[in-house]
Amino acid sequence: MAITTAHTTAPAHDLDAPQPPAQERVPAIPLFLAFASAYFFSALIRAITATLAPTLVQEFTLTASDLGLLSGGYFFGFSMTQLPLGAWLDRFGPKRVLLVFLMVAVAGCLCFAAADSFWTLCAARVACGVGLSACLMAPLTAYRRWYRPDNQQRASSWMLMTGSLGFVASTLPVQWLMPVLGWRGIFGTLAALLVLAIVAVAWVVPRWPAASPPLAPTDASAPRPGAYAAVFRHPYFRSLTPVGFFAYGGMVAMQTLWAARWLTAVAGYSPEQAAAGMFWLNGGMMMAFLAWGVATPWLARRGWTSQILMVRLLPVSLLVLLAIVLGGPVYGQSSAWMWTLYCVCATVVTLSQPAVGLAFPAHLAGRALSAFNLVIFSGVFTVQWGLGLVIDGLLAAGLSVQGAYQGAVAVSGVLSLSAYAYFVLAKKS
Repeated sequence: MAITTAHTTAPAHDLDAPQPPAQERVPAIPLFLAFASAYFFSALIRAITATLAPTLVQEFTLTASDLGLLSGGYFFGFSMTQLPLGAWLDRFGPKRVLLVFLMVAVAGCLCFAAADSFWTLCAARVACGVGLSACLMAPLTAYRRWYRPDNQQRASSWMLMTGSLGFVASTLPVQWLMPVLGWRGIFGTLAALLVLAIVAVAWVVPRWPAASPPLAPTDASAPRPGAYAAVFRHPYFRSLTPVGFFAYGGMVAMQTLWAARWLTAVAGYSPEQAAAGMFWLNGGMMMAFLAWGVATPWLARRGWTSQILMVRLLPVSLLVLLAIVLGGPVYGQSSAWMWTLYCVCATVVTLSQPAVGLAFPAHLAGRALSAFNLVIFSGVFTVQWGLGLVIDGLLAAGLSVQGAYQGAVAVSGVLSLSAYAYFVLAKKS
């Protein structure tokens, strides 16, 4: 099956730029499934440390900051590649770039499986982050060229739903496989599955069509091809930067590590109970992304833009986070549902990603999306490691384990609230 797509005029806040005039035929369902297979494993590997944390802490004698650094190493590697990745996507296309990066991810998984020290684990984790850093940006860049704006929102939400399915797979299924394969065997298996994803991408994804012409050379303000000046100067991009760093990054940091650690350290869950709690949390997020994919085209036609949705709904997630902090261990076995409610409400911030892509002409979409992804994953790394440092610092200051976790999550919430306030005020100015 193939669909013919034509580019439509960007929203009013978009940069004025020529759009590619030609219609392009691309495979519909097979294309999405090929990209989704790679992103599924990217999300699984991103979140798997939350399930493996008790085993890794025991085997390598890790502190909270060690664990935050290890888990955050993925996001550090992810962030390192984002700026060159955007230029490479615009120049060489999603297929070629994604195939090369996935090969690095295979090597990273094999190195993680063979690691015999904390720093070797960290290095392998960084390599995994580098290798999997194109798994979302590549399809989003392709969708920006091949799909109409309303379908881009839908495809983006359903890609994130696929990622949530990967997060679900990183919980109970991984816990069930641990007695059979061990954590080293699991990473060896993931390397083999990534090879299958490479085959799918190579077989299904079409070649990148000729690039759009650059901005007219007579425009003195036009950036050189490959430059990020126009992206970072754009007022909409700047207004979303703190939200991407603290709110989006904070949500992912909780989802992929600290919510699970809260369940065991504060709520008293066993590792198996925590894995089950994270299973339902990620399942809830998967359904939220499915709902966004269905609803966003309908909402957009009625004037409910991504900006309006974020302004009105993001505070709800911050109120839930406040309730989690104040409640501490009071929720007991209901703690997993509180974290699920927080993450589901916070999914509204993911609408910022396709909105950034639509704010730029198609030939800058890869760079714009990658620049914003750099912001997000730099935030994830900072929040994930930073929470570990704060927890260790508060423990050293004499607070209980529960108090240290409450204090650290409260700091994250205050930073997210400040980012939200900046976004609202920037849009009014």
